[in-house]
Amino acid sequence: MVQGQMNLDSWMADIRRRVDALLDDFFDAKAEEAEALSPRAMELVTEVRDLTMRGGKRLRPIVTAAAFRAAHGRGAVDATFEVGAALELMQAYLLIHDDWMDEDDERRGGPAVHYAFQKRHGRTHLGASLGILAGDLACTFSWELFLRGQFPHGRRSEGNEVFVRMQKEVFAGQQLDLMADEDVERMHDLKTGSYTTRGPADLGGLLANADDAMMRSLGEWSTPLGVAFQLRDDLLSTFESAQETGKPGDDLRHGKHNAVIAAFRRRGPDAAALAAVDAVWGRPDASDEAVAEATTVLGAAKEDVEARLRVLADEAKRAVLAGPFDDEAKQMLVEVTRRLTDRGS
Repeated sequence: MVQGQMNLDSWMADIRRRVDALLDDFFDAKAEEAEALSPRAMELVTEVRDLTMRGGKRLRPIVTAAAFRAAHGRGAVDATFEVGAALELMQAYLLIHDDWMDEDDERRGGPAVHYAFQKRHGRTHLGASLGILAGDLACTFSWELFLRGQFPHGRRSEGNEVFVRMQKEVFAGQQLDLMADEDVERMHDLKTGSYTTRGPADLGGLLANADDAMMRSLGEWSTPLGVAFQLRDDLLSTFESAQETGKPGDDLRHGKHNAVIAAFRRRGPDAAALAAVDAVWGRPDASDEAVAEATTVLGAAKEDVEARLRVLADEAKRAVLAGPFDDEAKQMLVEVTRRLTDRGS
C-alpha cells in the first residue's frame, strides 16, 4: 500500500474523499431535519456545513485510519470513516468557538462563523450568540456520527471514554492558551495533541481491536507527534504569510503566547529585541516592516523550536519502529509523522 510517496498520497486522498462524501450525505440529512423544525434552523446547519467542508486536510481521519491499519493489518479502513468524520465535526465545533474567543473574523479562507452571522444580521451580539449555537450544534453532530462508529464487541465503552477525554483535555488546553500559561508544551499537548493525534490514534486502535501492546505503541507514537505538529504550526503562523497558513493573520499580530514567543522570552532578550517584538505582538495593525523586524529578532528562538520539533518527531518515529507493527504499517506511520511535522509539507 505504501511502497512510495505517491501511493501514500493516493491512500490519503481516498480517505479525504470518502470522509467528505460521508459528511456531505450527513449534512443533507441534517438539512432536511432542520427544515422540518423551522426554515430558520437551516441557517445554523448551513454555517456548520460551510466551515466543515471549506478546506481542512482531514488529518484526524487520516491518523485514525493509519492507526487502524497498523493495529489491524492489511485491508480496508472503512470501519474508521464514521469516527473520522465525527472528529472533523468536533474540530468544526472547536474552531467556531475558538474564533469567537480570539475575535478572529476569518477561517479557512472564508468568514468565521460568528462573523458571518454578524455581517448577515448586522448585530454583533446576535452574531456571537448564533455562532455559539452553531458550535454547540457541531458538537452534537459530532456525537451523533461518533455513536455510529463501528467498534468491535466490548470496545465501545473505551471509545466513548476516549472521545470524552479528548474534549475535556481540549477545554483545559484552551484555558491555558487564553491565560497565556508559561507551560506552552503542556498547552499544546492538551489543546492540539489530544484531538489531533493521541485521541484519533487511540480510536483507530480501538476500532481495530488492538491489544494492550499495540495501544501503548500507538500512544507512544501519537503523544510526541501532537506536540511536534503544533510546534510546526507555531513556526508557520509566526514566520510565514497568512496565505500559507490559511489564517487571518500571524501569531505575532494576534498576541499568541506560542512556542516561539516562549523560547524567545526564555533566552532573556535585551531591551532592543524586546521592543522590536512588543511593537507587533498583539497589535493587529502592525506594519509588515515591523513584523519583518520582529521575525528577524526571533531567529534564535525559531532555531530552539525547530530543534525541539526534531526531537519530538524522532521520538515518534522511534516508537513506530519499535512497535509491534508490520513493516508496511511502520513505513506508513513514519511517513504520516513526516507529513505532520515537516514545515515544507
